[in-house]
Amino acid sequence: MSRLPGLDLLRAIAIVWVMFFHAQGAGLGAPWSPLSQFGWMGVDLFFALSGYLIGWQVLRPLSQGRRLDFRDFYLRRALRVLPAFWTVLALYLLWPAFRERPGLESGWQFFTFTLNLLIDYEHNKAFSHAWSLCVEEHFYLLFPLLAIALTRRPALWKGAAAVAALVLAGIALRAWVWNGLDDNANHWVERIYYPTWMRLDGLLFGVTLAAVRAYRPQWWEAMMRRSGWLALAGVSLLAAAIALSQQRLGFVASVYGLPVLSLAMALLVAAGASEQRWTGRLRVPGAGWLAAASFSLYLSHKGAFALMAGAWGESLETRPLLAFFAYAGAALAAGAILHYAVERPFLRWRERLIRRCAPAPASADAAAA
Repeated sequence: MSRLPGLDLLRAIAIVWVMFFHAQGAGLGAPWSPLSQFGWMGVDLFFALSGYLIGWQVLRPLSQGRRLDFRDFYLRRALRVLPAFWTVLALYLLWPAFRERPGLESGWQFFTFTLNLLIDYEHNKAFSHAWSLCVEEHFYLLFPLLAIALTRRPALWKGAAAVAALVLAGIALRAWVWNGLDDNANHWVERIYYPTWMRLDGLLFGVTLAAVRAYRPQWWEAMMRRSGWLALAGVSLLAAAIALSQQRLGFVASVYGLPVLSLAMALLVAAGASEQRWTGRLRVPGAGWLAAASFSLYLSHKGAFALMAGAWGESLETRPLLAFFAYAGAALAAGAILHYAVERPFLRWRERLIRRCAPAPASADAAAA
């Protein structure tokens, strides 16, 4: 799938919003609170984007009656994620100054992508933002298998029933767990916010978009022609999700706010996927680079904030404008180093490796036979 300016813009917004949220905790300063308060929602935008893009990658060949190439799929995912992730993990394990909090979970939880299921958030907050990568990895592992099972005899009612069942199950499960929580906010993070089974909505709605594109192309084309209305609906639902999430740890935000937010993000992704309309063709200077480097930025930004806070945090507390440029510069520099030194070389090697492993094209005589 070629890069679309609209999707790049959404990815850029997501990473900037998340970095604002974490910079606030690192010491950015109160004047920036209005921009950072709901920055955690950027992760849900990433989930919707991932659900759509990975969903299309998996469902496109299945909808055409072709087999899914598991080796290609998992090789692409591994070389996309692991080199940069392991590099940052090594920094967290070997360089305590890189940790935004003193406590760090055992390395095996990061290597096995079980951090989001087993974390002691009260004592081990360092590199805790890897929880979302754990959710993504679980999705990469299981979704292709589920997709093959559900598309053996594809039917609209199967897909609609699966989506409805998972959304309702998530609502019911979050309500049940929330009612059993105490007043410790760390327990809310561990049991409501981080576990994979609590955060399926964004991925699910993104996959739904991919399924519509793959199996109902006429519907998809009609949606793309109305991408402006999709964007308006997405922004409206996002405003509703923000209203529902004023008390982020409360029952309404935890149970109903997350699926509303995920649906809003999926509508924005659908609008950004339009190749003909302005919503998908809107170019903003710098957005393309931020989108390309978003994974490196996500992994490294809290460590960069920790280094900045440790070196000049006290002097920046009373200088909000200088603090903004200092923390932004540190995050962008760390992300750029990781992107150009690790992420891009491995992505280039991945393409060479996949081309080398691809089966040779059949000759004309063999094709005729």
